[in-house]
Amino acid sequence: MSDVGETAPELVIISGMSGAGRSTAAKCLEDLGWFVVDNLPPALIPTMVDLGARSQGAVARIGVVVDVRGRQFFDDLRASLEELEKRGIRLRVVYLESTEDALVRRFESVRRPHPLQGDGRIVDGIAQERDLLRELRGEADLVIDTSDLNVHQLRAKLDAQFADHDEPELRCTVMSFGFKYGLPVDADLVVDCRFLPNPHWVPELRARTGTDADVADYVFQQPGAKEFLDGYGELLRIVTEGYRREGKRYMTLAVGCTGGKHRSVAMSERLAKRLIADGVETVLVHRDMGRE
Repeated sequence: MSDVGETAPELVIISGMSGAGRSTAAKCLEDLGWFVVDNLPPALIPTMVDLGARSQGAVARIGVVVDVRGRQFFDDLRASLEELEKRGIRLRVVYLESTEDALVRRFESVRRPHPLQGDGRIVDGIAQERDLLRELRGEADLVIDTSDLNVHQLRAKLDAQFADHDEPELRCTVMSFGFKYGLPVDADLVVDCRFLPNPHWVPELRARTGTDADVADYVFQQPGAKEFLDGYGELLRIVTEGYRREGKRYMTLAVGCTGGKHRSVAMSERLAKRLIADGVETVLVHRDMGRE
């Protein structure tokens, strides 16, 4: 392979679970002006990058969809990614995730088999694919859980990440959630606020949320709350500095309590402010607030 250096195009690898929205992601990148190749054998990705580098800027951004349809080619993905990283190619991996229930519903709605189910059930194919992709998911730069997203919401997420604007060196999503509704599958870090007394049991606070000043005041007046905020804030500073050094551009911090209404919301608000003060572009999401 030639040394393409700084002339190489920007590269995004789109992968993840079948039925989780890879086709939608590919179309979104195309609409944003990316040159997208679907189901390219991983061994050919470096060749595609070389071709883009020789296009004299005509192909500045390339998206490649890689999935289990490649079968025998999929094992070549790691070797290709390692080669590209050694050559200094700007590379990001986007992994689309979804729950088993959501994937089963999607396959049943279109009456198509899972590509790996063979003579078994859809859930068998999903389990096999999830195991096959486990290592790639762990190394992905951005994991998006599409279980509760419609097409427009997924496109909005991708547009926010890949539209043609100045790219921040690190972007963080701080998400409050309720443990009783399940852990966010796309979380990089998880904080548990259930060690604090629950405002739900205070009658005048029960109907309010962690965004209300009286609820936040109650939460942070509890023993250990401010110490936890300060301590975890310092930990986040170490983590974000490490992510920057490693070139990781996306991070999802999930902050949980029982119902995702009081403690996790209040703590998320404060942690988001700490991240913003440290120069991290931060998006705050309260996943389960209002769900009760």
